Amino acid sequence: MRFMPIRKPTPSPLSISIQKAGSCEKARTAQGRGRYFLRLALQGKVLAAAVRQLAQTPRLLEFYDPVNSILGNEDLLGKAVAPPRWDVTCPRAAVAGLMNCSFLDESWLLPVCITYETVPCRALGMVLRYVDGRVFVTEVLPESQAEVDERRLLRWQWHDGGVYEPLLPYLKVLKEKEPHFQLQRGPQCRGEVEPQQLQGGRLLYNLQYLGRTGVGKYGGKEVLGQAIPAVLEKHSAAREVLFDVKEAEVFVQEKTSSKLLCRCPYPTISCVGRCVDSSNLFAFCVAASPESPDGSTFDCLVFAASSEQESEEIIRRIAAGFKHTEWFV
Repeated sequence: MRFMPIRKPTPSPLSISIQKAGSCEKARTAQGRGRYFLRLALQGKVLAAAVRQLAQTPRLLEFYDPVNSILGNEDLLGKAVAPPRWDVTCPRAAVAGLMNCSFLDESWLLPVCITYETVPCRALGMVLRYVDGRVFVTEVLPESQAEVDERRLLRWQWHDGGVYEPLLPYLKVLKEKEPHFQLQRGPQCRGEVEPQQLQGGRLLYNLQYLGRTGVGKYGGKEVLGQAIPAVLEKHSAAREVLFDVKEAEVFVQEKTSSKLLCRCPYPTISCVGRCVDSSNLFAFCVAASPESPDGSTFDCLVFAASSEQESEEIIRRIAAGFKHTEWFV
């Protein structure tokens, strides 16, 4: 009598992926292990099999959100179980870094970010704190470059107005380090009127461009008293413009055609101010021929804002711009 050895069943690729994810020591939470499993499943091309198995187990599907989850929505699940939709090729870079999974426990749903280059300046005016590798702005100093561009700072509020939950443990540590630390609800108020146009992630001012006039070789603030009335006396047709106070320059373009009207780096701006009689009017002088061998001549450009508050805000931002702009050789 011959006895045949009993062969142990060979584990399927899906079972191997599940076992590897469950025994991963670098992922400490269920969320991290689940993300690690997704990476393994993509590498082994077994994600479609996992989805089909879930689809055949109604009790497991009860744990998925019927609105926001593909697995919880019956219509979406029916479209998703086809293998071509799930068994995609895992990029080589992802395969090479498959074992680097210690970060999978943490989830930071950051918004879309835009990177800006700041002007050369001695200090940005931000007080920073480092907590477990995260950088927090705990204070924006007054009259600094950071205060001028404060609208760009990422904030702590979630879409429902509450505190973004992953921040809570970090905020607790910050509070212990700085007992007087307070969360700021929004940008500091700088008047009632806010910019109305959004372009490339930047807020622009809707203004009227009234014209320009030459003021000679002296561009000090004293010339504004004569230059503004001189422009108004021409009775030129006002042009709707978008006015952008950037980090290193003032940028003005025609609203209807997007034609560039002027681009004035701060070092070429000699003064800025507003009209006493009409407080919504403001002007600035800019070098018209900065490379002339006989010396610079200046032009005065006049604009009309929608209110006195908006005019004052623009003047303050331009003044802060050429105050904080420094050039190094």
